[in-house]
Amino acid sequence: MLTSLLLTALACGKETGTAAAQEEPFVESLRLYAPGDYGSANWRIPALLCLDDGTLLAVNDKRKYNESDLPEDIDIVCRRSSDLGRTWSEPQTIALGTGYKHGYGDPALVQCANGDVLCFFVGGNGLWASTEGDPQRSYVCRSTDRGQTWGEPEDITSMLWGSQALNTTCRNYKASFFASGNALRLKHGEHKGRVMVAAAMCRKSAQTLDNFVVYSDDNGRTWKVSDRAFSQGDEAKLMELNDGRVLLSVRRSGARGYNLSVDGGATWGTQGVWDEMTANACNGDMLRVNDTLILHSLPNSMQREKVSIFSSTDEGRTWHEPVPLFDGPSVYSSLTLLPDGTIGAYIEQNPSGACELWYYRFNLAWLFGQR
Repeated sequence: MLTSLLLTALACGKETGTAAAQEEPFVESLRLYAPGDYGSANWRIPALLCLDDGTLLAVNDKRKYNESDLPEDIDIVCRRSSDLGRTWSEPQTIALGTGYKHGYGDPALVQCANGDVLCFFVGGNGLWASTEGDPQRSYVCRSTDRGQTWGEPEDITSMLWGSQALNTTCRNYKASFFASGNALRLKHGEHKGRVMVAAAMCRKSAQTLDNFVVYSDDNGRTWKVSDRAFSQGDEAKLMELNDGRVLLSVRRSGARGYNLSVDGGATWGTQGVWDEMTANACNGDMLRVNDTLILHSLPNSMQREKVSIFSSTDEGRTWHEPVPLFDGPSVYSSLTLLPDGTIGAYIEQNPSGACELWYYRFNLAWLFGQR
């Protein structure tokens, strides 16, 4: 029997989609990449986004020779679907790695108000070895045709950290990388149209990461950097709340971290933790389904396993018991809302040298029927 959570979710907001998509519980899955596919030893770091015309983009790292992070030789590739993820195009390269310290990784996606799609990623030297003279660089790449083609990567590193950083606090940092998965575009209020992505920056003084938010009010043509959003954080995700505040969810080992902004992500309040969302230090994703319901994907374990779907019906103040989407070894994940009201998820499964990327589609009837 469906819970009252589902009944509330179905009753709220036209974004929930058609009743037919929600009545009969279902979950389906399709493997998009396995080790050895397209000549690559490994695949990692999923980002999934449904565009305003229903086009679905699945973007990720093509780790050609091993599973390791930068500075390895890595490409960023994209597949497209126009049928809710039932079939997919062949992979298209967004950024081509050309050797050790000349690769790219960790993509994040957002669609601007003008329809352009931005892909954020990093490249070059690895995070921990980065210096201002030999940095891990931060890039933005743009598509003006909904992911069919992509422009040249734009290097925005000097704006973010180092001696020329826009935020003078960030001049005390030596590296940065974006949180892969979904970035955010604000859809309401004074800062409507603002696009933003969370960055984790490494201090010069220690191997410690802090979170800042990189944002633009002109569809990604120019950029600003917030004040420090979370100290000793890591990969983080952003969500617009109904009252106009912006919620930040931060990777930690143990209780997941969070913070709130009342000015569109420019400044941040007092950081806290969600005790009911205790997990391995891992990247996950947040998704607003409608005015009532927010979902959060994350391994429900202190190990890298059991990627599950948490749900909140009080704007992220508390989270309900999660439902596992995949019970086995699994790591990063990304979520998106599909045109029929169902949910798309893109998940790393069976890591440790043989990582696969799987696409899932499920409805709220399945999610809440598991409780």
